[in-house]
Amino acid sequence: MAEEARVIPLRARDRDASRRPVAPVPAEPGPEAPDAAGPTEPGTAQPGAAEPADPGAAQSGAAQSGAAQSGDPAATDPTAEPGGPGSRAGEPGAAEERPADWERGLARLLAFARRRLRGDYEVDEFGFDPDLTDHLLLPPLKPLYEKWFRVEAIGLHNVPAEGGALIVANHSGTLPLDATMTAYAVRAEHPAHRHLRMLGADLVFKTPVLGALARKSGQTLACTPDAERLLRSGELVGVWPEGFKGIGKPFKDRYKLQRFGRGGFVSAALDTGVPIIPCSIVGAEEIYPKIGDLKALARLFGFPYFPVTPFFPLLGPLGAVPLPSKWYIEFGEPIRTAGYGEHAADDPMLVFNLTDQVRETIQQTLYRLLTQRRNVFLG
Repeated sequence: MAEEARVIPLRARDRDASRRPVAPVPAEPGPEAPDAAGPTEPGTAQPGAAEPADPGAAQSGAAQSGAAQSGDPAATDPTAEPGGPGSRAGEPGAAEERPADWERGLARLLAFARRRLRGDYEVDEFGFDPDLTDHLLLPPLKPLYEKWFRVEAIGLHNVPAEGGALIVANHSGTLPLDATMTAYAVRAEHPAHRHLRMLGADLVFKTPVLGALARKSGQTLACTPDAERLLRSGELVGVWPEGFKGIGKPFKDRYKLQRFGRGGFVSAALDTGVPIIPCSIVGAEEIYPKIGDLKALARLFGFPYFPVTPFFPLLGPLGAVPLPSKWYIEFGEPIRTAGYGEHAADDPMLVFNLTDQVRETIQQTLYRLLTQRRNVFLG
């Protein structure tokens, strides 16, 4: 029977990748040939002996085996591309030495199953399960991110590699796929491969199955106390202040930001002194063009809206397939909050001004990205 997972207190995690050990390069032979009768110097081949193997290939093999032993994240990261930097695919025999993609995937799957059966994984006080997220929840998003939406993440250097920070983004698309794509971009493409702890509406956590998966993927309720606890613990937190007003707006209002609530996210940032990073997402508005709303069905199911698109509900489940628009996710320059003082969050004018600054920054970036885009589907 599987053991229970260890519940650990929330804390800032060490995200530094371990260095890969590199095998020493064989010594260069001396300038003079050794005497045939004398002893052979180290690094010098005997007459008639076989030629030494390619030093570069030896280095690559040693580095790869050393990375696996030292717990290199690239060896277990489900989002890492096979045959990345350091591989020597063009050398003879490379295909035989490296396992196939399906073999590596099967090995990761078996290792994941063993950890789950032994209870050898950690869950924090919010229910976040990094092992389950990396090996079960994030991998299915990869083809959607890379092949379907062909997302380009811009300005990831503005996201800090460690410590607390608050990413604030525009919300759109009828279904909140923009949040999941942003979380995948930060995990897969940021140099520190950070998890994005997203703040969600209470409807998400009241929905069966979806609520449990949201908790395990690191999401929590969009409230100031939870946001502050995560930020003080050094986590990267994501918030979409428009809420249902943003994702449920008609297609004619696309890329027009809705009201940003009462500025609760700014208060959380001021109380914890973390930077606010404006994030602008272009492409999500076109995946489900909302042209109508069946309010009676929305009330029946308890939804904020029941969308009508050109393909849904006319085509049934087929109409739920998102259109393959080209996406851009741009992370703007951080807005610092550490210099405003201890009780800055109690100043309503300051909170209002910072909220307006973040909203205006996102809106102007959206306009700029739209003027650079030539085609909805080709970019």
